[in-house]
Amino acid sequence: MSDAMKSMIYLDYNATAPIRESVIGAMSAAMAVCGNPSSVHGMGRAARARVEEARAQVAALAGARPRDVVFCSGGTEAGNTVIRGAGAASLIISSIEHDCVRAAAKESGLPIFELAVQRDGRVDMAMLQAHLDAAPKPALVSVMLVNNEMGVIQPVAEVAALAHAHGARVHTDAVQAAGKLMLDMKSLGVDYLTLSAHKIGGPQGVGAIILAPTAPLKALIPGGGQELSRRSGTENVAGIVGFGLAGLEAMADVGRMAEISALRDRLETEVKAHANDIRIIGEGADRIANTSCIAMPGVKGETQVMHFDLNGICVSSGSACSSGKVKVSHVLTAMGFEPELAEASIRVSLGYKTTADDIDKFLHAWKSLYDRVRARG
Repeated sequence: MSDAMKSMIYLDYNATAPIRESVIGAMSAAMAVCGNPSSVHGMGRAARARVEEARAQVAALAGARPRDVVFCSGGTEAGNTVIRGAGAASLIISSIEHDCVRAAAKESGLPIFELAVQRDGRVDMAMLQAHLDAAPKPALVSVMLVNNEMGVIQPVAEVAALAHAHGARVHTDAVQAAGKLMLDMKSLGVDYLTLSAHKIGGPQGVGAIILAPTAPLKALIPGGGQELSRRSGTENVAGIVGFGLAGLEAMADVGRMAEISALRDRLETEVKAHANDIRIIGEGADRIANTSCIAMPGVKGETQVMHFDLNGICVSSGSACSSGKVKVSHVLTAMGFEPELAEASIRVSLGYKTTADDIDKFLHAWKSLYDRVRARG
């Protein structure tokens, strides 16, 4: 890594978290050993043992059984597999779901019932009731546990209870919740929970679907029958090993969330004290500790991102999973914010390496931009 990269302040954990040094070591060790997990000889069995150890670690992250963990290439594949493979006759999708769920729903050809959110970003439970009454059965409800742009926590357990009373199954995208909230499949009551390794300090390109014991899942990728015929293809042994270890360390990170919350709260308090015309999106709702979505009216989000980048600080505008596209956030527009305010927002997301000094430098850069823009009138 160059000296310039080392000096960058990274506040974009919701896009991807820095890979943990311990994960790099574990993956390097796994890559140094040959063996296909499907082979029956000794080296194959050794590779299989590494995969199964990681499966147990990821299961523990979600409060699930190891046999109910299906490894895949990431959160996008996981979401696509659930949408297409749950055997649903219709889909009820919240209006703030990640694009991978929204696009998969559209491509499925199934009837789609969009579930609106309220001004604070939480799903409209009365509308969910109406959709469950109207949707062809069995329906699949997809409501993310934590929104990636504003950090608002959804009432997923309440959603699941209502859905199950109507014979529907429930998927929750928990990609942004892992490592920030304690996850438990039974308490949430969901049938499908999806995860991504690189959001918790693991490698990119590895994810998982966690199933309830009775939840059906048709393979999106058929072939050799790996993952109990739920996802074929030779397992990414090193990536899975890294995912497992990152999962263990992410569970420990939950204990640091009070510290992270204090840093985020100080950031927001000082921004609001400096400027009375900014908005903290989702501020009134229950949010995870690390995420702040800040709108600076009159200054496009991409302009703010470039300013911070020139000052050695990494933040983002909206989701980082859209291949460089600049567009107004569907999340903020779904919440009822006018496009001018939605396109003036940035996301600041903290993580396990964030320090008080990082927050100080962010605030200095933010205030300098705000003052310069306002001085120009």
